[in-house]
Amino acid sequence: MIEEMFTTSKKMFHRNLKGELKMNSVKIYPNKLGGEINIPPSKSLSHRAIICASLSDGVSEIDNLIFSDDIKATMDGMRALGVSIEDVEQSSGETHPITLKGNSNIQANNREIDCKESGSTLRFLIPFAGLVEDEITFIGRGKLVERPLGTYYRIFDEQNIEYRNNDDKLPLSVKGMLKPGTFKVEGNISSQFITGLMFVLPLLDGDSKIEITTELESKGYVDLTLDTLEKFDIKIENNDYKDFYIKGNQKYQSRNYRVEGDFSQAAFWITAGLLGGNIRCRDLNIDSLQGDKAVLEIVKRMEGKLRTGEDLIEVNESETRGTIIDASQCPDLVPILTVLGSVSNGTTKIINGERLRIKESDRIKAISTELNKLGANIKELEDGLLIEGKKELKGGTVDSWNDHRIAMALAVASIKCTEPVIITGSDAVKKSYPGFWKDFVKLGGKINEQHMG
Repeated sequence: MIEEMFTTSKKMFHRNLKGELKMNSVKIYPNKLGGEINIPPSKSLSHRAIICASLSDGVSEIDNLIFSDDIKATMDGMRALGVSIEDVEQSSGETHPITLKGNSNIQANNREIDCKESGSTLRFLIPFAGLVEDEITFIGRGKLVERPLGTYYRIFDEQNIEYRNNDDKLPLSVKGMLKPGTFKVEGNISSQFITGLMFVLPLLDGDSKIEITTELESKGYVDLTLDTLEKFDIKIENNDYKDFYIKGNQKYQSRNYRVEGDFSQAAFWITAGLLGGNIRCRDLNIDSLQGDKAVLEIVKRMEGKLRTGEDLIEVNESETRGTIIDASQCPDLVPILTVLGSVSNGTTKIINGERLRIKESDRIKAISTELNKLGANIKELEDGLLIEGKKELKGGTVDSWNDHRIAMALAVASIKCTEPVIITGSDAVKKSYPGFWKDFVKLGGKINEQHMG
């Protein structure tokens, strides 16, 4: 049945000359989703594996990659720094392996690095400018241009590294060699600064320490970094997430690495199954260190029907109830959990979500504004959301705010609408999940082609 729906529905997609999905807006007719889906690889782990392999002297193969816009930005960034990464024919939404010939002696083959709209690419790669004598300029677009980088600016000031920007916005040019020492980093702004330093400090000629000056949020992302580094033979001592001790003169070792499925992407299909249908999510590591695995505990707390297996998570339509969700360790889950809360019994409150205001969009304002257009009852708080659940939503026209997670969350919300949902800016999904709309149709989603151009 699923195959028949996919065969029929996929004809609705307008494709450009390369055969890629080209979507500016979609009109979704409310329908329950069901079936089995292979969850795309973790974007967080893909970034980290590509960077670690790039710093290894030797050849590595990274398997199970999807070339989303963010991942392509990191690959191109490492190429600019002298790493050889094979060109692979990139079909939308399909997974591929890539072969990398690493280079521990980073060099500026290209003095400009285009981070596109990828915060991970920007914050992970800025410290690499401290490994080369040439000036490196980082550019970007969209909200990335104004994402805060004050943590790095303070470090540059302390180390007398020259930098200039456009009134605290990109482009950012950096010139000067990074020296080993003590690096003080806030834990409540972004773990990406910590990860960026962890990639580079082991290569310096001397030992270093990262001191976390506030409570560390998103510990799961730091765990992913430490685990990936260890797989490439880099050792970092973790002192209860307060201090990280890093010996210098370490060497990355090449290896073959397979990227596991992404729990932040699985959360969309898990919620879709809870709202109406039976959905089986494959290619997930139930023992994963991903912080977004918290979706499983949250769904269980909301009385969702969920079963886990070795590499399978199965969900069924459920009458869920509201709960309190702490967003500090899993901010990427907030848009889709807001959808779930909006159609759950009782009240759902999302707290500790201040950082969501400086993501690809102000996600607190974006998701509350757009779901309220669909008939939800959501009040925006300074650091979160207060959601009064309803039995159903009504439908209407909403916007993605050029944010992939907002677009995907609104698509899932259509399941509980009584009227069609039109999402403008729906091609934002290419940032992390270029095959999302194809998978949505595969599971039974009904999309009208006249709203796709």
